[in-house]
This record gives sequence, C-alpha cells and structure tokens, in this order.
Amino acid sequence: MGTFEELVAEGAAVPLEGWDFSWFEGRATEERPPWGYASLIAARLRDVTSALDLQTGGGEVTASAPVLPPVMVATESWPPNAAVAARRLPLVVQAPDAGPLPFRSSSFDLVISRHPVVTPWAEIARVLRSGGTCFSQQIGAGTNRELTDFMMGPQPVGGARSAAVARAEAEAAGLEVLLLEPVSLRVAFFDVGAVVHFLRKVLWTVPGFTVEGYRDRLLEMHRHIQRHGEFVCTSTRFLVEARKA
Repeated sequence: MGTFEELVAEGAAVPLEGWDFSWFEGRATEERPPWGYASLIAARLRDVTSALDLQTGGGEVTASAPVLPPVMVATESWPPNAAVAARRLPLVVQAPDAGPLPFRSSSFDLVISRHPVVTPWAEIARVLRSGGTCFSQQIGAGTNRELTDFMMGPQPVGGARSAAVARAEAEAAGLEVLLLEPVSLRVAFFDVGAVVHFLRKVLWTVPGFTVEGYRDRLLEMHRHIQRHGEFVCTSTRFLVEARKA
C-alpha cells in the first residue's frame, strides 16, 4: 500500500468511461445480489425479438449476453460512455436519462436497465408493446449512506429511490408490477485510492466531490483504513419487473 498522497493520486487518475469495475479488484469488494442480474437478462433477451437497454453505461452487462434479439437498441446520455457502448452493442443512441425516448410507441418487447439514474416509467410504458415487460436492477434508497455521512456529515435519506416509490410510479404509468425484491449488501474499501475512484465514478454518493474539496476527510478515511483494515458500508438494491397489460 502506498502513501496517502500516492493512493489519492492513483484513484484520481483512473479513467471514468464505462461501468467496468475490474480496477477495484483487491482494493474494494461489494457483495453481489442473490438473483444474478446478468444471467436473468440473458435469458430474457434470448426469448424476445426486440429490446431496449436504458442508460447502458458502457454496454458491459448487455453485451455479456450470449444471444441478443434481432432488434437490440441501447441509450446512454454521457458521450464517453456512449462511445464505449457503441463498440459492444449493435445500436447506441444518445438520449436524456429522464426522457423523452426517441422511439415510436409500442416498439419493444423488453426494456432493461441496470442501475438507472432515473427511471422514466411513463416513457417505458409508452415504448413497450402490449404484454411486454420492463426488467431492472435498481439502486435503493440510502445506498452507501455510511460513506456519504463519513465524507459529508450526517445526511437525510430520501425515499425517492425506494422500492415502494418504484412500484407506485410503475403502476401510475399503467404497468403491472410482477416482481419487487429488495436486498442489502456489504461493501468494503481497502485503501483510500479506491474510495477516491468510487466517489469520482458514482457521483451521487457525495455530490460535487473533488479531491481538493474533501482532502481532510480523505486523510481521515486513510487513517481509518489503516486502523481497521477496511471501511465498510451498505449498498441497497432491488429487482423490479413490470408488465404492460
């Protein structure tokens, strides 16, 4: 393990494009949800003729499916991520996360999304065909709140990202919720460089994070990890599946 300055500089230099988290190997761990999202969407993609992947990031998860449907489209709002995804997927369209989606109504049998920033349920309902489904793994309310509080002081936990809100919004859009499964997962960081890279990549954990702006708290994080061997927090996820009648 390097010095504080070396670790911080290393975490600050890692490119942010895509959603490949392999850089964290040996430096941080996150318990995986029990359901195996990639395997579940692979099975669903195999059985449809058209699918839309919303906010695909670098397209990593969808591209891992062994079979893609004849019509496979993805959206991504951040141009660097869209460029990465375009190398993996047949068609990637730059579109705003909150919509509107640039597709005709009733265009897709399946809409998928892993960790969307926002979920535009009304637009999802519009572009789904009758009997089509939306299948998504979402980040729940209060995820990694221990990390947020360590860096910023105690913060209120809003309910906007809760499973209950997702159900209400999906139903308000005219969808029938078939599955809603929440889970809490253990996250551990083993050096402050991993914390820096995570906060740069997952922007909503500490809004407005910069190394200089949070140097004092990063130094305290470094000392905490030296004393305890890790910094532990809890992520929340939920799986939701909804069908258009």
